Amino acid sequence: MDATLADPLVGRLLDGRYQVEAQVAMGGMATVYRAMDTRLDRQVALKVMHADLARDEEFVNRFIGEAKSVARLSHPNVVSVFDQGRDGSYLYLAMEYLPGRTLRNLLDERGWFPPREALGIMVPLLSGLAAAHRAGLVHRDVKPENVLVAPDGHLKVVDFGLARALTMGNQTRTGQILGTVAYLAPEQVTGTGADARTDIYAAGIVLFELLTGTKPHTGDSPLSVAYKHVNESVPAPSRLAGGIPPEVDRLVLQATSRDPRGRPADADEYLRSLMEVSRGLGNDWPGQAQGAVAINDWAGYGGPPSQYGEPSQYSTQVLNGAPPAADGHTIIAQRDGWPESPGHRAPGHGAPARRIGVWIALGVLLLAAAGAGRWWFTQRSDTTVPTVAGMTVSQAIEQLRQDGFSVHEANAVTSNTVKAGNVVRTSPAGGARLHKGSAVTLVPSSGPRLVKVPDVSGQQLSDAKQALRQDGLTVGSVHKVASTSVDAGIVIGTTPAAGLSWPQTRPVTISVSEGPPLPNFVGQNVSAIQGWAGQNGIQLNVQQDTNSDQPQGTITRQTPAPNTPITQNETVTVFVSTGPPQVNVPDVTGQNVNDARKQLEQAGFKVNVNKIGPFNKVLTENPTGQAPKGTTITLFTGF
Repeated sequence: MDATLADPLVGRLLDGRYQVEAQVAMGGMATVYRAMDTRLDRQVALKVMHADLARDEEFVNRFIGEAKSVARLSHPNVVSVFDQGRDGSYLYLAMEYLPGRTLRNLLDERGWFPPREALGIMVPLLSGLAAAHRAGLVHRDVKPENVLVAPDGHLKVVDFGLARALTMGNQTRTGQILGTVAYLAPEQVTGTGADARTDIYAAGIVLFELLTGTKPHTGDSPLSVAYKHVNESVPAPSRLAGGIPPEVDRLVLQATSRDPRGRPADADEYLRSLMEVSRGLGNDWPGQAQGAVAINDWAGYGGPPSQYGEPSQYSTQVLNGAPPAADGHTIIAQRDGWPESPGHRAPGHGAPARRIGVWIALGVLLLAAAGAGRWWFTQRSDTTVPTVAGMTVSQAIEQLRQDGFSVHEANAVTSNTVKAGNVVRTSPAGGARLHKGSAVTLVPSSGPRLVKVPDVSGQQLSDAKQALRQDGLTVGSVHKVASTSVDAGIVIGTTPAAGLSWPQTRPVTISVSEGPPLPNFVGQNVSAIQGWAGQNGIQLNVQQDTNSDQPQGTITRQTPAPNTPITQNETVTVFVSTGPPQVNVPDVTGQNVNDARKQLEQAGFKVNVNKIGPFNKVLTENPTGQAPKGTTITLFTGF
């Protein structure tokens, strides 16, 4: 039975907007449909997540966040995301519809590509990745299946963010990850994190496959392949296929370094290296095909970028240094180097003069190679390039020169792992074998990548953290600040302030309001404070202070201290005086008033004299017996 006819979504109006027309493809994570956007009257591709993913709310939240990030990405070599939504159990993405094939289909058909064509394919792929890396996005699942080829030949990268949404959710669907294990970087296997260099590793594997028609690591199980990524280096493509120049080998080996520090920092940097190698190949790279066919249903790869980001008007044949075909379509060489399309004849069907010329040329090349080989082995010797990554530039130059190499210093690149002024990597990398006197290129670090700090004031703390991380910044400590103008839990600002450029590796401190500060209760009567606590949702814990000279009911101290931030339902402890201690009042009746005053003051009382006669003898006192320390004793003097 036709799967399209049996599919319950085909023919349905999804989310009241998308008329589902046909099933296009099915994968481990989602099913893709062709649909009509009835609101904007255009065809779209709907990627509908499988039901078990749509039931996972954590995945759904991650998926929505990633979709919003990718929707902001606009580039000719990236499939556009138009919309994201949910209709009941159906979680979907609405994307640009490209009726064509994938790079996997082309690889299956062709098997392999000559070096210049392989590099030509990589240009738009890396251009799309570079745009994403500049926007702070990492693909995490670069592979031929995620590179679409439009009918006009343009290459576009698809599925940004979906691997992140899957791996960051509470998923145990290891098949989703192991299904693309052939392109996983070692750090993805070991779970130590992913960044732009993770995409570069996968891109290097894709280039290896384009050149050789096979993957570098194979095994009996996904786990065995993953083990090889971690423990075995990718071999040079020239070991599996002939006609691959050393500089193309180095492009693959540089991108697939098991240590991320040995790879280009991002797709922009790798694209620049690839373009330099492509220009250096010229028209006569080793193994160049002598015949070609026109691929009428694939007009090009999108052409070389302008400023490594925008496609130009030129087709791939211009990048390769070859003239366009007469019909304006891309020229692609055949595997055996001879044309196979109608109108062209392969060897053995004519052109004997051409065959003779080829044999003569081969003979000349062999004689030249023999002479060069004798000079090579008698005059020169190979030596190992020292590993100088991490050293200061001056230390690295000294080490390389001591080992007999000349040194070229390239422009500095940003690095989040190598401090400014130290070496990020060399080309060729440490451990490679070179002739003494050969040039080794040093790539120094300019320090961490700088990112403009977004304005997160007024947001909830969790939202502010997410915004900072999405921009590629590191979230540091949270500083709680009392505020009478900002509600508790709301972000007041950041350090550094919004708008400043900040290294990705240095943490950003977030200041969060804890609400109004706690007033100073000391010296106030506890009855008044009890009323305030009830009005402000504060629990008051009253403790007696029996050692205070303050009047009874007076608050002598509090915890937390005054001006400390507090939240509702927080408990504040206050210590309340039970009043001064009671002491005996000395009996000074009949004493001289001056002596009586002195005795009472020594006992801790205050004295007030009330004279009712001409003499200074104390007639009586008030109060008598016991009284709180500090009480005023009144003396009556006279007759």
